[in-house]
Amino acid sequence: MTLFVMIVATLYFGREVLVPITLALLLAFLLAPLVALLRRLRLGHVPSVLLALIAALSVILALGAVIGSQIGQLSVGVPEYVVTIETKIAKVNAYTVGRLADLADRIGSQRSKAAAPPPANAREGVFPTPDSTAWLETGSTPLDLARRFVSPVLSPFLTLGLIFIVSVFALLQQDDLRDRLIRLLGPDDIALTKLGMEDASQRLSKYFLSQLLVNTAFGTVVAIGLLFVGVPNPVLFGILSALLRFIPYVGSLVAALLPMSLAAAVDPGWWLVLWTGVLYLAIESVTGQIIEPLLYAHNTGLSPFSVVVAAIFWSWLWGPIGLVLSTPLTMCLVVVGQHVSRLRFLDTMLGD
Repeated sequence: MTLFVMIVATLYFGREVLVPITLALLLAFLLAPLVALLRRLRLGHVPSVLLALIAALSVILALGAVIGSQIGQLSVGVPEYVVTIETKIAKVNAYTVGRLADLADRIGSQRSKAAAPPPANAREGVFPTPDSTAWLETGSTPLDLARRFVSPVLSPFLTLGLIFIVSVFALLQQDDLRDRLIRLLGPDDIALTKLGMEDASQRLSKYFLSQLLVNTAFGTVVAIGLLFVGVPNPVLFGILSALLRFIPYVGSLVAALLPMSLAAAVDPGWWLVLWTGVLYLAIESVTGQIIEPLLYAHNTGLSPFSVVVAAIFWSWLWGPIGLVLSTPLTMCLVVVGQHVSRLRFLDTMLGD
C-alpha cells in the first residue's frame, strides 16, 4: 500500500514532466511501423526516423491550417447566427417561462421586491469610469508582462517541441532502450522479458493504428454526411470529430454537440438539428457497437470494467490527457502483469 501511494504521488506531482515524456514515447510507438517500413526500403535508420517525424509534423501542421481557415470562414456568419439563436431562445422562453409566468400571475399576486438604493455617486450624477491601465500592476516590468502574456501562448508549442525531441531520441535509440529495459527488468530471464516487451509493443502499435484508422474514417463519413445534410463547414467538424473521438466516452458527445449548435444557429427551424443528431447517432452506433469491438477485442486485452476504471483513475491523475492515455497505459500494465510473476495481479484485475 505504501508503494502504491508513492507511485500515485509521483505520477500526480510529476505530471508536468511525465506527461510530455509519455506522449513522446506513445508517438514513438505510433511511428515505429512507419520507421520500420522506411528502413526496409534501405533509407537508413536516421533518415527513416527523420522522415517519419517530418511526416507526422506535416500532418499536424496541415490539420491546424485547415482548422484555422475553416474557423475563419465560420466567423463571417457569426452575426447572423447570433440573431437566429436569440430568436429561438425568445420563442422557447415564450412557450415555457412566459406561460409559467402568466400562470403564476393568475394564481397569486406578484410579490414586489424592494429595490436596492442606488450608490451615492449615482445620485450625484457621477458614474465610475473604467481604468484602462487597471491590468497593469504597480512596478510591473516588461519582462513580467511578457512572462504573463506570452508564456501561456508559447507553452503548448514548447511542449510539442519537447515531445518531438524525445520521440526522435526514442526512435533513434530504440534498440538501445530495449536492451537497457531488458537489463533492468529481467536479467534473469531475458527471453521472457523480451517476449513481454515485444507483446506490449505490438499491442500498442496495433491499437494506435486501428484507432487512427477508425477515427479518420469516422471523421470522413461525418464530413460527407454533414455536407449532404447542409451544415456549414463540414470539413471542420469532420476533423474535430476525428480528433475528439480519441477521448473515450465524452469525445463523441462533444463532437456531436458542436455541429448541432451550429445547425441550431443556421436553420430557423429545428429539422437541421434533428438530422445532425440522427447522423451522429447512426455513425457512432455502427462504429462503437460493430467496428470497434471487431478491431479492438484482440488488441487491447482489457476487460470493459477495467477500461472504465482506468479512464476515471488516469483522468483524475493527469486530467484530459490522462483520459486520452488511459487505455494504452492500462494496456501496458496488463502486459507487465502477464509476463512478471510478482505483478500477475494486474492481469487478474485488469485483463480480459
